[in-house]
Amino acid sequence: MNWNPRASKALASAVLLAAVSVTAACGTDSAGTAATGTPAGINVNGVGEVQGTPDTLTARIGVETTADDVTTAIDEANTAVSAVTDAISAAGVDRADIQTQQVSIDPQYSDGFSGGTSTISGYRATNTLQVTVRDLSKASSVLGDATTAGGNTTRVSGVSFRIDDDSDLIADARSRAFADARDRAEQYASLAGNDLGKVVSITENITGQESAPSFDRSSASSAVPIEPGQQTVSVSVAVQWGLE
Repeated sequence: MNWNPRASKALASAVLLAAVSVTAACGTDSAGTAATGTPAGINVNGVGEVQGTPDTLTARIGVETTADDVTTAIDEANTAVSAVTDAISAAGVDRADIQTQQVSIDPQYSDGFSGGTSTISGYRATNTLQVTVRDLSKASSVLGDATTAGGNTTRVSGVSFRIDDDSDLIADARSRAFADARDRAEQYASLAGNDLGKVVSITENITGQESAPSFDRSSASSAVPIEPGQQTVSVSVAVQWGLE
């Protein structure tokens, strides 16, 4: 069989156009069904975005200690995490918003020399808290006071901002996303010479419900500078309409 460049190019263009997902631009019967028996329809995506100001901070604040024996390592970690917990509470965080996240004790090994076997040289103990700060005016002091209380044993990670109740923002973004999808669908229906029918299905995806802050983790002052900024809540929808 001879290879026809023009035919191959035309075939590739047809495949590309099929990706638009307009399933029936023509060739439908009186019931609005394509000649192949597939209901006439169109699939489009829409996106809606709104911004809000975060009002809650969450962080993992813990301590890490090392010692020659297990008991000393644990005792030092317990003392340090107690001091950190008291400091966080004194800075204005409710005890109900301070939760133990992880406790571990691991042996530390010294390298073996001249092919020798590694031996235990000490132990490392960690104790990590999950902290929720619901008043952002206190967030800087909470992080700074916790760092001061724990000293060099303090470890801070997993810091993020969120909007505690973002239901209104999501509802707004959802409306924008659906309106965007409908505008696109109406344009495609018009281009195909059809009227837009009823919605067949809707699928949504929500993103942007948490954001990482900007702050200086090396700060040793009593208040760690943080900036909550703005948080964007985004809703994307995939909507299928029938065509009439």
